Amino acid sequence: ENVAHLYRIHQFLLPAANFSGDGTRPVGAGGLGGPYGVFDMPGNVREWCWNATAMGRCIRGGAWNDAIYMYRDVTHASPFDRSSKNGFRCMQLASGSTPPPEVFKPIEHDEPYDLRAVERVSDDVYEVYREHFSYDRGSLQATVESRDESAEDWVKEKISFNALSPGERMSAYLFLPTNALPPYQTVVYFPGAAAQMVSSSDGIDALPEFKRNIRFLLKSGRAVLHPITIAMYERMIPDSIWDAMGLHQHADYRIRLVQEYRRSVDYLETRPDIDTSKLAFLGFSWGGFYGPLVLAVEKRFDVAILQVGGLSLESDVRPEVRITNHVTRVTTPVLMLNGGYDMFFPLELQVKPMYDLLGTPQEHKSLKLYPTDHFIPIDELVKESLAWLDKYLGPVQYKK
Repeated sequence: ENVAHLYRIHQFLLPAANFSGDGTRPVGAGGLGGPYGVFDMPGNVREWCWNATAMGRCIRGGAWNDAIYMYRDVTHASPFDRSSKNGFRCMQLASGSTPPPEVFKPIEHDEPYDLRAVERVSDDVYEVYREHFSYDRGSLQATVESRDESAEDWVKEKISFNALSPGERMSAYLFLPTNALPPYQTVVYFPGAAAQMVSSSDGIDALPEFKRNIRFLLKSGRAVLHPITIAMYERMIPDSIWDAMGLHQHADYRIRLVQEYRRSVDYLETRPDIDTSKLAFLGFSWGGFYGPLVLAVEKRFDVAILQVGGLSLESDVRPEVRITNHVTRVTTPVLMLNGGYDMFFPLELQVKPMYDLLGTPQEHKSLKLYPTDHFIPIDELVKESLAWLDKYLGPVQYKK
């Protein structure tokens, strides 16, 4: 019943909410009203709440430039934060009513734990774990299903190729810049959890996440590959897999996810217009969390950016796919971009431990922090990301 309720929210309510990435709009412009005449509870601007947190005050609902899943999550900020994405609501009590005290209670953080102290497996055992992610490459039999040249700054190709099971195909979108010369430097993109909330990848380049996280890369002259892997868009998986964290069923999902990212790199190696000696990985949120798992196993990436990601304790996850067993085996140069007020990945509990545990040499990893939550200011995102790619992939060869 709960799954059906979330499905209705994702399919019917959220499209009417303002998560456009393009700014605020008049209240009620999308027609998204509740039974008591309250409009725009998700999106548009997020709302301050009275509830205290360890670092400030609670904020709910998500804003126009947040990821869409923020509609259901608690975040927080300093009470002196004057961001234009913050708003508030007034309420009027019914005559003679008194709010229950629990609605004003502080929002508590998780109990402290130290991920740096979690016991990890030996190198010999890790090689056994890593072998779980191997696969038979076989023939890709790749096909360009469609090619769209209508955008000014890029060409969009929808690709299909053989997946890992006999007779199964998977898709990917390859965006090629129009202002640069081939062979292109290429960024392989791993999206946030919004990819689990949209039932189709059609029109993927109109989604807010594309506008924010991918468009600037194309304008910089780099190609972007967005694989449609298991658990994304039209390839959604049953909720039972998310609920079975300690079972082989969930481990098999993680293994398949990494294998399909590796399979996508296989495809790039067939393209003469792609420079496979200059490949980058970009993981956002969900992708930032799984990033160390992909990077530890797949060594063909030359550089990586993990945006608003972090580790988790994962004591109930099988050890062969537990990210704490993989993060120390990452050697790729990694830039981490994080908000200090993020309640998805708290700074001290999950972000700093990921940075410290990355096996990347100290001089080739960097953690940039901002006074934000699950969000990086766009000017900083563009500046730091492009500087990091320039440093490790070199300059782009532009058309004259």
